[in-house]
Amino acid sequence: MLTLDWAILLFFVAALAGFVDSIAGGGGLITVPALLAVGLSPAQALATNKLQGTGGTFSASVYFVRRGLVNLKEMRFAIIMTFFGSAVGTVLVQMMDASVLKQIIPFLLLGIAAYFILSPSARNEKATTARMSLAAFAGTAALGVGFYDGFFGPGTGSFFAIAFVSLLGYSLTKATAHTKVLNCTSNVASLLFFILGGQVVWAVGGIMLIGQFLGARLGSRMVVKRGQQIIRPMIVVISLVMTGKLMWDEYSYLLF
Repeated sequence: MLTLDWAILLFFVAALAGFVDSIAGGGGLITVPALLAVGLSPAQALATNKLQGTGGTFSASVYFVRRGLVNLKEMRFAIIMTFFGSAVGTVLVQMMDASVLKQIIPFLLLGIAAYFILSPSARNEKATTARMSLAAFAGTAALGVGFYDGFFGPGTGSFFAIAFVSLLGYSLTKATAHTKVLNCTSNVASLLFFILGGQVVWAVGGIMLIGQFLGARLGSRMVVKRGQQIIRPMIVVISLVMTGKLMWDEYSYLLF
């Protein structure tokens, strides 16, 4: 049974995660441990996290679309490819061992942090020259990151953001807005397959979904108002924190 104390705590945990996730990604670092602490199994925690995470990314996506930062018509092919990639990843992860990714992803996240610290384009709020068409982006980056989110997940927002900046030349604010739309798409696709597997704990996920929705709306406003000033340092911090957590999970046994 979910007590009132736990319900209130999970609501505020989700609100904080939604705020952070709408700016830099990485909200799962906050919510998944909380879900495990309530007593959910790892499978239930991951599935329920997708439910509440969908609320946050949907809230942020709607805000960015209404503010004119995202044109859904232009993004329709990328949305379709992200959905397909995430669906395939979610199906495969239930049949395969994703542990090998735990050894690789921390180093990729370190690379993302280094990119946003050192790259001139990541420090420039203005758009730069695109290196590929949006259609090519949809068939490569959107498909690939969508698959990764369904298969494993940590750092998805950072991977989408760096893809938009480095491949399409988007400003960091515009990249963050588009990231939320594709992240919402991959969350929905993954959630559908988790629902079919019967792993979602609806009472917990529903409470956290509301918190995520509200937190993400506040975070989205911060993105529009402060742009690169807040996005870039948060992406760096979140990437480094995720790197530390994943490496601790993988190698902490060596210390004991």
